[in-house]
Amino acid sequence: MLLLGIDLGTSSIKASVVDAETGQVLSQAQYPEKETGIKALQPGWAEQNPDEWWENVQGAIRKATVGNDFAPTDIAAIGIAYQMHGLVTVDSNGNALRDSIIWCDSRAIPYGEKAFQQIGEERSLSHLLNSPGNFTAAKLAWVKEKEPQVFQKIAQVMLPGDYIALKLTGTATISPSSLSEGIFWDFQDETISEDVLRAFGFERSLIPQVQPTFSEHGYLQEKIADALGLKAGIPVSYKSGDQPNNALSLNVLQPGEVAATAGTSGVIYGISDQLTYDPQSRINTFAHVNHSGDQKRLGVLLCINGTGILNRWLRDTVAPGVGYAQLNEEAASVVPGSDGLLVLPFGNGAERMLGNKLIGAHLHCLDLNLHSRAHLIRAGQEGIAFAFRYGLDIMRENGMNPAIIRAGKANMFLSPVFTEAFVNVTGVPVELYPCDGSVGAALGAGIGAGIYKTEEEAFRNMKPLALVEPGALQPRYEELYQQWKKALLQHL
Repeated sequence: MLLLGIDLGTSSIKASVVDAETGQVLSQAQYPEKETGIKALQPGWAEQNPDEWWENVQGAIRKATVGNDFAPTDIAAIGIAYQMHGLVTVDSNGNALRDSIIWCDSRAIPYGEKAFQQIGEERSLSHLLNSPGNFTAAKLAWVKEKEPQVFQKIAQVMLPGDYIALKLTGTATISPSSLSEGIFWDFQDETISEDVLRAFGFERSLIPQVQPTFSEHGYLQEKIADALGLKAGIPVSYKSGDQPNNALSLNVLQPGEVAATAGTSGVIYGISDQLTYDPQSRINTFAHVNHSGDQKRLGVLLCINGTGILNRWLRDTVAPGVGYAQLNEEAASVVPGSDGLLVLPFGNGAERMLGNKLIGAHLHCLDLNLHSRAHLIRAGQEGIAFAFRYGLDIMRENGMNPAIIRAGKANMFLSPVFTEAFVNVTGVPVELYPCDGSVGAALGAGIGAGIYKTEEEAFRNMKPLALVEPGALQPRYEELYQQWKKALLQHL
């Protein structure tokens, strides 16, 4: 029995076909090969076309299923992971009405802050565990005020993965986990928040049918199955935002367990069973994939918008055509501290952990007679690691003290320089796994479809690749971090 996982990322779509019995990845594909761009019509804005996502999802599925030693018709369930917090608006025919306002878009901050005050800070934080801030509900409020002609046509609002499931199945659903990442979910009452609907003036009918994350969210339409070479009627049985899904992929499901990822954005995501919140809402709490009213499983999330996107920008700007592996080697040729060069990576929208400030990315102490491309790459990777430390200290203030962090050996964790800086500046060992979001989505589909009897069964074959621990360089990285933090505070 086979499982199909789809990971709707900011840069591209990944698809994996997994053998449910062995956990073996039979096929994997990324589409398109060139990274998808972000439309920035104004400073601080970020949009993508949902129908372009759909075209790329189909391309990724075909690429992953054609010409392999398995029958695509043996795929029994589909799971979807997706970039969090995006707003998709559809009409009564299920057609997207405008480009999606995606996760790193900053335009809705004033709308979220106004609702935060209207609902009341204590009630908002204790019931939603976050302020409405710049999340999906606030983005919809922006559309309501600035594009009333679009708002009047909206039949339903959803997150990016919900839209892809709608295209596959013709059915619109949403989960408590998705609603919580959009700040639509009341954790005290375990239902859609009447406070948020009232504050923004939204009708409850805009929200699709609410289903658990692990459940059947519709069945593959015959016309879509025929076009993709799959079997009609198989369920989409799992949908999750990329960070809860990354945690699932690493078997991070129980209180005290912590996951990290360092892709376009960077995240530390820890599991708690307590309804706690940061008074300044610098970190956020969402319903984890296995959360329920009876068994609280909350994902406490630190997000840094500017992480891997800085590494990509540096590559494209100072080393076009050069691969990341070569740049990682160049970075390793420079001593820790990059001979005094400091980089603040915050150039991808307002940062929650910085109080929703949009400070931009900065180079500090650049010496034109000393610093080379290798210095820039290393300083960028160290700056990203230091940003993680800054955020982890906020999590520690709120009672999250990880003894070990699990991460996929992917993206920034493929760089020995970044990984060394991360473990030494945080003081926390990192256990690396062969983790991939689309593989996690496939395993989630198996759980949701009942192919696995328990969550533990889905991960019985998972083994770590390596354990990276802090070492003799820890005092040096602490010194460098304090220099970096001093530079950051100049901009806050």
